[in-house]
Amino acid sequence: MLYFDSISLRRGNKLLFSDVSMVIHAGHKVGITGANGCGKSSLFGLVQGQIEEDAGSFRIDKGITIAHVEQETPALTLPAIEYVMQGDAEFTRLHQQIAQAECDGDGIRLAELHERLAAIDGYAAHARAARLLHGLGFAIGTEEKPVASFSGGWRMRLNLAHALMCRSDLLLLDEPTNHLDLEAVIWLEKWLQHYCGALLLISHDRDFLDRCVNRIAHIEHQQITIYTGNYSDFERLRSEKLALQQASYEKQQKQIEHMTSFINRFKAKATKATQAQSRIKALERMQMIAPAHVDSPFSFTFKHPGRIPNPLLRLNKASAGYGDTTILHDLSFSLLPGERIGLLGPNGEGKSTLIKLMAGELIPQQGQRDGAKELTIGYFAQHQLEQLHGELSPVQHIRMLNEYMSEKEARQFLGGFDFHGDMALAPVLNFSGGEKARLVLAMIVYQQPNLLLLDEPTNHLDLEMRHALNLALQDFEGAMVLVSHDRHLLRTVCDSLMLVSSGSVTVFKGDLDEYSSWLLRQRNGEDEKPASRPSKKDNRRLKTEQRKILQPLRNKVKKLEHDLDKLHQRIAELDAQMADPVLYEQTSSDQLRRLSDEHRQLNRQREEFEEQWMLASEELENAG
Repeated sequence: MLYFDSISLRRGNKLLFSDVSMVIHAGHKVGITGANGCGKSSLFGLVQGQIEEDAGSFRIDKGITIAHVEQETPALTLPAIEYVMQGDAEFTRLHQQIAQAECDGDGIRLAELHERLAAIDGYAAHARAARLLHGLGFAIGTEEKPVASFSGGWRMRLNLAHALMCRSDLLLLDEPTNHLDLEAVIWLEKWLQHYCGALLLISHDRDFLDRCVNRIAHIEHQQITIYTGNYSDFERLRSEKLALQQASYEKQQKQIEHMTSFINRFKAKATKATQAQSRIKALERMQMIAPAHVDSPFSFTFKHPGRIPNPLLRLNKASAGYGDTTILHDLSFSLLPGERIGLLGPNGEGKSTLIKLMAGELIPQQGQRDGAKELTIGYFAQHQLEQLHGELSPVQHIRMLNEYMSEKEARQFLGGFDFHGDMALAPVLNFSGGEKARLVLAMIVYQQPNLLLLDEPTNHLDLEMRHALNLALQDFEGAMVLVSHDRHLLRTVCDSLMLVSSGSVTVFKGDLDEYSSWLLRQRNGEDEKPASRPSKKDNRRLKTEQRKILQPLRNKVKKLEHDLDKLHQRIAELDAQMADPVLYEQTSSDQLRRLSDEHRQLNRQREEFEEQWMLASEELENAG
């Protein structure tokens, strides 16, 4: 389908690719990853014929229909649904030809055109467009509104629906989730999983990549390397590759040690709650992926915020909204030290409104918002990117927070956010969205808040910066409330989830997978039906059946624990024997070899038994 033969590509004086060869076949779903500025969008430009290769040759099979998302949407008076339907070019062309044939009174031509319209399922085009709009979050009834009446973010969704409407052989998507909420992201995942064509996807959302692609094309050092599998597979394979490089080894070990320490601390405090257990699993997995990020340009931490009052913030029968419209009603809760809350809920239900209320940007329409005297808030919202001073540099922004800070100290601090050299002194006016977001985060980190309120902090951030933010938030010792469509971030930094829906805020007792299922049920109009209360007789029967199920599991866990104890004892004995200097004399080489082989074999056995024990323990816990 797409053939790259010894391609070299430049933009200006910068060499993006050198001598790159690869083939993208029909059915391949490829995630394009790499640092900002490495050439991901330029690769799309090459495929679309907007730019040409500087050396080598690129070709594409004839007759291939390519769909992509337009970056601009004109202020059209056309209804939204008609704009989306225009994404199917053949359907649009046939409609125009049918209208012309009707004017000409050409019955034979008209019959031919209607036959072709039926062949491409054109009579279902309106329904298909409506499903796309609904899936991307447009309320029923808004599809007839003119395109010009929608805000910028919603117009980007219209452009996405316009691209998905095209019956394409190849779909190019560049950061499609940036303007979507979690509900729309989950819907888009499902759509892409059933898409039959080839897909080239640029995204910084690791969970989205994991669910949508079967290959990763990673760009670094002017080369493109193809990895088979999803993003998690890529991280594992790349970490193994980097582990072979001695220069990376020490940094890998430090990162793994840091995360292992954090996991152990968290395990000691974790309850049996589903969300807590889910977070432990995610954190344990991070030990494996850490080496894939050893060359990250980002490195920063939140310093201890000092005094953390209890409670930090209290809402008492508070209602909030805009003008005469009330979105949240009668909220009463306290935010306590150490709480790490992820806010869930469909778009428009009030997640950002709640964050603004807690941040003090919204005054309660009724009730009270009481912040502790020592409360210091670090608030991240998208509008804050526009409140940066365009004429000032990153160094000047940081020094505004501390007039006694030297330029050298400011530059050292900003280095952790990849503001180096001339960039640290350049006006932020022409910075990209990602660079502005990094600067706002840097300013928040510097102020050492004891409460973080984060509203979509990962929009515009690349995968490496998201990973660094993830690590920093894990070590943050204050309280945190997070709104994000990045499920990996929610899983790994939040201990509890709260659902904002129908004007209220309630604890969500499930995990993110259960929330995804809940969203799909809501979308399909399936109401939650409360289960009927079982009788005493049913309870006794259920408990008896449960004991029958649990006993074999308990026995299995107990046996594995016994076997592990024996293995640990024998390994300790071998360690003691192998510590004897006499063993390393030349006459004892056979014995040393025998002991080493046994030690290696027992360690492999121990790893297998520990994995079996973890699975059995988890199965027992879930069953109980």
